[in-house]
Amino acid sequence: PAAAEDVLVARDCMLALHTGALIDIQHISSATSVKAVKLAKELGANVTAEVTPHHFTLDETAVLEHGAMAKMNPPLRTAKDREGIIEGIKDGSIDMIATDHAPHSAEEKSRGLEKSAFGIVGIETAFPILYTCLVKPGILSLNKLLELLCVNPRRRFGLPLGTDYSIWDLNAAYAIDPKDFLSKGRATPFAGRQVSGKCIATICDGKLVYAAPETHTAK
Repeated sequence: PAAAEDVLVARDCMLALHTGALIDIQHISSATSVKAVKLAKELGANVTAEVTPHHFTLDETAVLEHGAMAKMNPPLRTAKDREGIIEGIKDGSIDMIATDHAPHSAEEKSRGLEKSAFGIVGIETAFPILYTCLVKPGILSLNKLLELLCVNPRRRFGLPLGTDYSIWDLNAAYAIDPKDFLSKGRATPFAGRQVSGKCIATICDGKLVYAAPETHTAK
């Protein structure tokens, strides 16, 4: 239940406030937990928080449709929780968005809801889902989304900026198809979801390390 998350988030936030500790709350799934983080920040605690795309683009009803493909840890919660997370993203209570990439095999995700592994593929779908659900409807600007995905995590954990970047076609519209994933994992509740935003190329340390098949002309 959400209470299991809420009490621990509230406890750790208050401990951070009273000790001066730096903490990061990962994978928030509850609207109440978002409010606890917001309060802790207002009181002066050194707290940041992170959420995953599936916890605010889906709710618990997805389990009825997708079964084990929607089995997460923490679990998907109510529509009210989903809306609370989005509000926390908008008002700054949430600092980062993480993919929560968990590439399980088909066998691990085919044991029924009770015995299947927790988690789904996250890297393959994160940006198109977020761009489609947050930027296109006007909930967030593209720059704000990039801050949540890239800038804020680097700043929080002291990671170097580096020279890595990727190129996206934001006008590319398509349906998510797990058969197109590069990950060996295929588990996703987003199969068939219509999205916009397709990765054209990725550059790492000045070298082309990925190009979409239809654009792979670089040497």
